[in-house]
Amino acid sequence: MVPVIDSHCHLDFDDFAKDLPAVLERARQAGLVAMICVGSGADLATAQRAADLAAREPDVFAAIGVHPHDAAKIEDDWWPVLNKLAQSPRVVAVGETGLDYFYDHSPRDKQAEVFRRFLALSRSARRPFVCHVRDAHEDALTILRAEAASEVGGVVHCFSGNLDHARGYLDLGLDLSFSGILTFKNADEIRRVAAYTPLRSILVETDAPYLAPMPFRGKRNEPCFVVKTLEALASVRGIPLSRAAEATTENAQKRFALLDMMRLTP
Repeated sequence: MVPVIDSHCHLDFDDFAKDLPAVLERARQAGLVAMICVGSGADLATAQRAADLAAREPDVFAAIGVHPHDAAKIEDDWWPVLNKLAQSPRVVAVGETGLDYFYDHSPRDKQAEVFRRFLALSRSARRPFVCHVRDAHEDALTILRAEAASEVGGVVHCFSGNLDHARGYLDLGLDLSFSGILTFKNADEIRRVAAYTPLRSILVETDAPYLAPMPFRGKRNEPCFVVKTLEALASVRGIPLSRAAEATTENAQKRFALLDMMRLTP
């Protein structure tokens, strides 16, 4: 058992409503020392639930946002609420936000507008941002560069691009977070990126309840399974599991400014 941080999960989802205490206990038994619950559903309720959960559980922290799928649903009166939530002590990031051209559930111009606004919120709240980018890496990089995202800092979660995309994000000083996809048979390009990326810029995540790693693929994902992604990362890089855990945990602590809060945890 090694200390691990799940840098992106959705414990506020209904998928965990019936057994969340057991899910959290399995995570702790697996060595997780922190989990970032990302409240970014179709409305403000999921952001509030994530913040509330972080306030209750000493090893859970929150990110708040609205998923790019739902960018078109945002009303003007949501922004003051999001701004207030972003100032909460245990809200450590803004997002997930970004662009998703695979589904195009919201118009692309609206996704871009909302993405920029969340980057501005990240800056004003002095919180790093969490990016969701699917089939839209070039446009995402253009926006990140225009908004001087390197001055704020953030994470590209569940990285799904190629080496050129990775270089673009890394040049901006962003971290890349790898999910259970790293264990999938057809994920050779993702493994190449994981091998290329400097260890100091890598996080691991579950994106639970989605994307369960092998051998749990097809089941509900949960934070304890992040160890399987960590094992795959160690294998790809040819390093001991303990070294991969140490580095990714340290990276997450730095990116989300967790260290002082974790020390204060009773």
